[in-house]
Amino acid sequence: MALLKFQSIEYLNSLKMFFSIFLFATFAIRSDITIAQTPKELSSLNDLKSLTIEELMNIEVTSVSKTSEKLTEVASAIQVITQQDIRRSAATSVAEALRLSPNLQVTQLNAKHWIISSRGFNSAFANKLLVMIDGRTVYSPLFAGVYWDAQSVMLEDVDRIEVISGPGGALWGANAVNGVINIITKSAKDTQGLFVSESVGSALEGSLEARYGGNIGSKISYRVYAQHNDRNHTFLDGGGDNTDRWRLSQGGFLMDYNPSDANALTFQGNFYKGNDRIKQNPSSIDGQNVMGKWTHTISDKSDLVVQAYVDRTWRIDIPSTFTDELLTYDIDFQHRFPLGERHHILWGTGYRLMNDKTQHSTDMIAFLPENRNMRLFSSFVQDEIIIYPDRFKLTIGTKLEHNSFSGFELQPSARLTLTPFKQNVLWAAVSRAVRAPSRIDVDYNLPAYPVPPSSPSVAGGPNFTSEKVIAYELGYRVQPFPALSLSLATFYNQYDDLYSVEALPGTLTYQIQNGAKGYSAGTELSGNYLMATNWRLRGGYTLFYKKLRNKPSNMNDPFTLESLGSDAKNQFLLQSILDLPGSFQLDMVTRYISSLPATQFSSNVSSYFTLDTRIAWQFQKKLELSLVGQNLLEKRHIEVGSVQIPRSIYGKITLRY
Repeated sequence: MALLKFQSIEYLNSLKMFFSIFLFATFAIRSDITIAQTPKELSSLNDLKSLTIEELMNIEVTSVSKTSEKLTEVASAIQVITQQDIRRSAATSVAEALRLSPNLQVTQLNAKHWIISSRGFNSAFANKLLVMIDGRTVYSPLFAGVYWDAQSVMLEDVDRIEVISGPGGALWGANAVNGVINIITKSAKDTQGLFVSESVGSALEGSLEARYGGNIGSKISYRVYAQHNDRNHTFLDGGGDNTDRWRLSQGGFLMDYNPSDANALTFQGNFYKGNDRIKQNPSSIDGQNVMGKWTHTISDKSDLVVQAYVDRTWRIDIPSTFTDELLTYDIDFQHRFPLGERHHILWGTGYRLMNDKTQHSTDMIAFLPENRNMRLFSSFVQDEIIIYPDRFKLTIGTKLEHNSFSGFELQPSARLTLTPFKQNVLWAAVSRAVRAPSRIDVDYNLPAYPVPPSSPSVAGGPNFTSEKVIAYELGYRVQPFPALSLSLATFYNQYDDLYSVEALPGTLTYQIQNGAKGYSAGTELSGNYLMATNWRLRGGYTLFYKKLRNKPSNMNDPFTLESLGSDAKNQFLLQSILDLPGSFQLDMVTRYISSLPATQFSSNVSSYFTLDTRIAWQFQKKLELSLVGQNLLEKRHIEVGSVQIPRSIYGKITLRY
């Protein structure tokens, strides 16, 4: 694989372009501050003023404790990507929007596939991150990871994305080992009227989105939507075209019914279909899901929530050789109530049935048995203990699960929160979390038919147990003055029973086992800064270190440690959101990723910078025209493997009425 290189002339031209934009932005800011100070003129710059730093810090989040709490009070390393952050970026998909979180590792593999992880283990089969869309789990039990090509959400309808780095197993359960992502869409009443958007460009060849929201009487609100995306190919290492052009269409609905002040019902559904845009043997996907949710409010400190969904996904991969159909039934119940003056109890229970059917048309690989029913029983309890009102609290809890592969799993957690002064939160936590076995750990077979021990083969491990982590965290969140908020989180994770592939004695059969262990450590820094009434900066820096080793009993596994993740030691993000006079907007996102070490599947990947820029003009908040450039600093760059991600430009027209 060719190493990533900077062409000197192109690089200098890119730097000139970057600093020209920066100087123009700075001039515009200074001009705005010194000239455009009349109330009438400043009132037109209300996009940023409507979301101050204090309002950002007081955003209500739910993914940490499953109940609503202010960001300033959260005892966890959490980042919130707001609707404004997304709209004012170059993002065209959920995966691209997640690049806006400085505590995630987001890597583009090709036109449709992405690798996303938190706190390391970033690989094509990343499997230690729980991802939800409106509370619906979207990871696959086939490999305990996420097929990002199938996760399409209309970004205009996203209210916020909550990203937790660190274990969430005490409440969310298996797979919430290194982090939790919860994508939360707006309510139907907040998406009223007509929205239409069309984009045309190079990488995003074409995109059309439409949504309409309305009311039925005074108690029912609804929205319906449809979207279609055509994405262009990436490039091979030698410069040729990659055969990965991708098309995805999706539609759906949401209905909110509020029969009384104490009761709220939500019913929503989505359907999608996608395929490679090639003539012969294309990969393709399709899926449907419906979900209902009932919330009953007993008091301001007590409520009941019942949620149920059915989700079907189907895909054919490794062009026309392997199919997988997954049908999931899930029901979840939770109850929150106070116990005396110092205890706030949250408990719940749930059941999930996953019916997974696979088929193989060649002898390359197979999952045997081809069909499996997997059941997951779970319950949890959490007690928030007020030790000193408004100053000191202890939160303890545990999740108890039973899965079809490893049986019972216990995932306890304890968190201390100290608020010495207003807008200052110091927290510490220790947690145990597990990554439950998936089908690729137990049922995988290469080749797809029995072979004698003298022939090379790879087989799943029938005794494979859960991967485990004990995580220690220490964090501090502060708003030192009204225009600035900062968050610092440090962590140390001890892993055991990690995935390995070991040769069975006296054979050429390699079996999947739990033969590795190790640790990781790091620091995550993030912040928001309101430079002026019309200019906000947000971003962060992550330092990460990981050390893995084989257990003494595992002496025959030279490659698996490398395959457990290729992780950058340093990464940096800075997003600039700027309102200019005349209803213009200038937004930029720059990222730095340090070099990735070589693995058996990939050569070393050099460090790289990227720059996205968006220029937009609004007319009475109904019409918006924008021009967006992505990856502007280089013609092409490599993020993993040998696929080259190109520079791209697209134009967008949006109507909101």
